[in-house]
Amino acid sequence: MQKTHILWADDEIEFLKPHILLLEQKDYKVKTVNNGADAVEAFKSEPFDLVFLDENMPGLTGLETLNILKSINPSIPTVLVTKNEEEHLMEDAIGAKIDDYLIKPVNPKQILLTIKKFTENRRLVSERTSMAYQQDFRQLGMRMNDDLNHDEWVEAYKKLLYWELSLEKLEDAGMHEILTMQKSDANLLFSKFIEKNYLNWLKNPDEGPILSHQLFKKKVFPKMEAEKPTFFFLIDNLRYDQWKVINEVISDYYRVEEEDSYYSILPTATQYARNAIFSGLTPLEMEKRFPKEWQNDDDEGGKNLYEDVFLADQVKRIYRRDIKHSYTKVITLEQGRDVLENINKHMQIDLNVFVYNFVDMLSHARTDMAMIRELANDEAAYRSLTLSWFEHSPLLEVLKWLSQKNVRVIITTDHGTIRVRKPSKIIGDRNTNTNLRYKQGKNLNFIEKDVFIIKNPLEAQLPRLNVSSTFVFAKEDTYFVYPNNYNHFVNHFSGTFQHGGISLEEMIIPFITYSPKQQ
Repeated sequence: MQKTHILWADDEIEFLKPHILLLEQKDYKVKTVNNGADAVEAFKSEPFDLVFLDENMPGLTGLETLNILKSINPSIPTVLVTKNEEEHLMEDAIGAKIDDYLIKPVNPKQILLTIKKFTENRRLVSERTSMAYQQDFRQLGMRMNDDLNHDEWVEAYKKLLYWELSLEKLEDAGMHEILTMQKSDANLLFSKFIEKNYLNWLKNPDEGPILSHQLFKKKVFPKMEAEKPTFFFLIDNLRYDQWKVINEVISDYYRVEEEDSYYSILPTATQYARNAIFSGLTPLEMEKRFPKEWQNDDDEGGKNLYEDVFLADQVKRIYRRDIKHSYTKVITLEQGRDVLENINKHMQIDLNVFVYNFVDMLSHARTDMAMIRELANDEAAYRSLTLSWFEHSPLLEVLKWLSQKNVRVIITTDHGTIRVRKPSKIIGDRNTNTNLRYKQGKNLNFIEKDVFIIKNPLEAQLPRLNVSSTFVFAKEDTYFVYPNNYNHFVNHFSGTFQHGGISLEEMIIPFITYSPKQQ
């Protein structure tokens, strides 16, 4: 293994000789110089893993040297060593992107700890994280095999996500493989749980979790306050793990008042789940109350064109107070900028609803565009693309602006997605819908172990196209393919992110309430 190479610049370097000898005994390679100019020359000519800089040197000061070194290679950790504890110096050092600082006189333990922190941190964190997951693996597996209720499944899923995000940065293929297998086992057990309980939740709402059509009644309306506008942002297709990564940015401006969740109805598809959110009705109830607006799978035209109508009806029917509300759908960058330019007008409105479609478009683009498939070839890359969009989006600018106001902000979604891997053959007539994770039709022929069957759609509060209509939902990471063109469909859709069926990723939805830090 190559030795860690350290550059140490100090005009009194001879007094540090015991420290240097100790480091060399510990098998570190140390280059010493006694001024900033020599430090710069050495830095240009040799590769280093870490730099110690004395703050008070003749000629170039430590901070001046630091600025030059960072302009040459900003990735090398640099530690300022100083006798000066004044606040302004610390602020200047932080502004110059110092990685750490030590106050003189330094002792050998401080030096060794600092070196390990910057040169062995990844290895140490990797070892500790892998060990902690191995210890938790068995306990988590046993827990999921218990008879969990809907709240306990949320906690189990969040625990899996915690480990997924913790292991993400580790170069340990074995741990990643174990976690992938545990997530797969979890989705198998969760699918059985949904099969056993879902219809009962619809029949007896008090015995189950909050579902899509109950969201405004139970979670949004109760949070609304006079003189405090509520801003409800629905980012279509946002999984819990994607929320976790964008929350790191949001947390610079907001405090999380409540991290909660709800369950998406089936199918976990936009026309069903999102329409249910805004109408406060199940799909079957929507069909009856809005016969002109509701669109079944086999109907021509857009399926989400009347969300504003559904929302207005729900406010009047359930909230029953005289409030102002708005509904805005954002699909393009230009529409996002329009929202930002006009956001001040929304401060006079009690309930502001915004739907952002980027993540949904990203998942579809991943299916359709080879370049996107390369960029988002796994969950970590998918999260990274979502974060990159969010950091450069007008939505973040809107949230920054609102963070200076007395508002309540809610961020949620209508359903998630799962990366599909297992093709399952299905046969249906020409009127069968095209979604890869659920099918409805008559005389469907499918592999029973891969699906949750609802023979009577009315029991699941779903419209029935005809007397013999059946719904089937793909479980775990299965997706439907037709026998003809089987290989083409498998090659095209394997590894893509899909929604409509039953999985932890699709059904357990983040519902996050924020308050601005400035308030």
